[in-house]
Amino acid sequence: QGAGTRGRHDVPCLLSGHRGDATLIALTERETHMKVAEIMETDVKTVSEHSTIAEAVMVLADEHVLGVPVINSKGYMTGVLSTSDILEAAAECETAGERDRLFEKTSVREIMTPRPKTIDPDAEVKQAAQQMLYLEIHRLFVEYDGQLVGVISQSDVVRAVATAKI
Repeated sequence: QGAGTRGRHDVPCLLSGHRGDATLIALTERETHMKVAEIMETDVKTVSEHSTIAEAVMVLADEHVLGVPVINSKGYMTGVLSTSDILEAAAECETAGERDRLFEKTSVREIMTPRPKTIDPDAEVKQAAQQMLYLEIHRLFVEYDGQLVGVISQSDVVRAVATAKI
């Protein structure tokens, strides 16, 4: 690189005395330390572990999401039900009658993925992205003091990057 030019990874080091440098440095530091709470979705729909698969499918369809947290009678998250879980269960059905029973008689608890991955709202977005990448998952549920407070998905991270929030 020539004198006075910076690589895109060197942006925080603009210390030449121009008026906007301190603002740029502060902005860059903020961006690199963006917290999950800043971009997570807080209006999270849930399903009861006693709901039927048909009821859960209605929530997934109505909310235009691919997965929902599963809540027990005490309000604690016990699992996650995704469209993949439903498709895998349906693929195991050999007859239309079995498929009907799956949707009308099977509880969410029976096919959900237990112990969903969670993250703290004060964690950095970079950490959330790394966990989703490493674990090959599409979302992390955000918990604070054991309570579900939001969800962050790969789409949320991409949206933040695309709109220059990160």
